Amino acid sequence: MDGRVSNLATAKGDGPIRIVTFSTLFPNAAQPVNGVFVENRLRHLVDSGRVEVRVVAPVPWFPSANPRFGIWARYKEIPAYEERHGIRIWHPRFPVVPKVGMTVAPSLMYLWTRNVVRRLRTETDFDLIDAHYFYPDGVAAALIARELGKPLVITARGTDLNLIPQFTLPRAQIRWAAGLADEVITVCEALKQPLLDLGVAAEKMRTLRNGVDLVSFQPRDRTIARAKLGVSGQILLSVGLLIERKGHHLVIDAMRQLPGATLLIVGSGPDRGDLEARARAGGLADRIRFLGEVPHQALAEIYSAADALILASSREGWANVLLEAMACGTPVVASDVWGTKEAVGASEAGVLMRERSADGVADGVHRLFAALPDRSSTRRYAQQYSWDATTQGQIELFKRIIPTLGARHPARQSA
Repeated sequence: MDGRVSNLATAKGDGPIRIVTFSTLFPNAAQPVNGVFVENRLRHLVDSGRVEVRVVAPVPWFPSANPRFGIWARYKEIPAYEERHGIRIWHPRFPVVPKVGMTVAPSLMYLWTRNVVRRLRTETDFDLIDAHYFYPDGVAAALIARELGKPLVITARGTDLNLIPQFTLPRAQIRWAAGLADEVITVCEALKQPLLDLGVAAEKMRTLRNGVDLVSFQPRDRTIARAKLGVSGQILLSVGLLIERKGHHLVIDAMRQLPGATLLIVGSGPDRGDLEARARAGGLADRIRFLGEVPHQALAEIYSAADALILASSREGWANVLLEAMACGTPVVASDVWGTKEAVGASEAGVLMRERSADGVADGVHRLFAALPDRSSTRRYAQQYSWDATTQGQIELFKRIIPTLGARHPARQSA
């Protein structure tokens, strides 16, 4: 099945809303944590019983699975079709052109994925296209929606609006896609401003923040969690892709000012070798442990073992790791960027850095531990961010745009 229809919906005689979710940000057998936040939102939507979902998650074409090609080799290993948590997922390939890839990516993605979406419409028609990440995904989805005469919702998530519009052609394409979309969702209020700068009408935007699974992420026995990791004393944690903008290098450098603390780094990525070398060069290797990529469901125990999560990113839309840590009772120290201020909105949640630097990280840790919140109060803070409001907001939005499509866009009838 494409989803689960609740007895309540059936009793009312309401048919489920059928959507096709379109995004490169979606987990797969070879990349199980890629875009897990998109999958989590979708799973809760399906669990409502009001929506049926199929997913088209394009992946770059690559000819070899030889490990020497690193992350590119993993693309070769992704199946053309799979099911996760009862959701059916297609992974059509699209070519990536070196050097000019950014400017032509939306067109190539559209050309190599449109037939998959058309086939899904033929097999079981759908009501709308639900796209995540504006560029190139949202632009390609807009081309498909225009071709098929389907309503379109695009969710903006971070870099797609706080970085990519700096480039001239992508900026124009994002503006076009946002203009075509029936509704635009942002995961934080801060991401509305770039859309306003592009001339997108405020009434077309709706903020629906990512929630946190309060069952999967809840405090675990700290003694057991620490024993499994073999750690003791003051434990700091940094989670995310090992790339420059996540700021792991700043957290490593800050450890010089945090004697006695141990840092755990969770994640994989191209910068791991450089980060390990940085730790060694600073004489910190014995206090910094790289745990690699960890299954999402295993993170709760690591959060519970830590005294604080540190997020030193230069850009974030709505960082899911913040709420996940808080839900496990672990307060945070975070850089004051984009939606982070919205997530860290009280002392029980943690503190925001005064500056994004090694000194700023160290200062934030010192301020947090000077008035460390009770772990139960941090958990209570996170409980206001369940997925329920986001799920209900999506359903209301979908219902609003489906019956009014013909009136609002008379030229866009089904092909």
